[in-house]
Amino acid sequence: MQDHKLLFIGSPGVGKTTAICTVSDYPPVSTEVPSTDEHRQTTVALDFGELTLDDGEMLRLYGVPGQDRFDFIWPLIADGAMGLIVLIDSTKPDVLGTLDGYLDRFSEFVARMPAIVAVTRLQPGSTPGVSDVVAHLGRRGLDLPVVAMDPRERQDVLFLVSMVVARIERRIAA
Repeated sequence: MQDHKLLFIGSPGVGKTTAICTVSDYPPVSTEVPSTDEHRQTTVALDFGELTLDDGEMLRLYGVPGQDRFDFIWPLIADGAMGLIVLIDSTKPDVLGTLDGYLDRFSEFVARMPAIVAVTRLQPGSTPGVSDVVAHLGRRGLDLPVVAMDPRERQDVLFLVSMVVARIERRIAA
């Protein structure tokens, strides 16, 4: 049996904690506290959950706090991660700029591990849509899968996780 560490990153309120809670085998460790800004809750250290995959492998799910003031903890949480999920909220201003910020801050991880971009709160006709994000990544020279997902929907999160795990396993086998 193999354990994998999967990292969820993104802005506050994008759905990192929700995604981990949605698929964790048990109530996850969460460091959400009331926030003084536009978000009702915010993560101040990390979120942690575990998911047992069909083949018995354990997937450890870590969510980093999205606020820049907690960026000192990001490398500590990311250490040992084998896969990365970047969540972006399609309803926020400057979605692509926000995505660029996270890709830049986690560039060494994106370069060495499988990564996927998940667009949350995507409505029909929303801009940017999945194809806009794919095109933006292409302009950056990145070939990353981009999917729309609702972090409250177990099947959406499981699909996303299975994509990352498949990419991790392909990398291990190579």
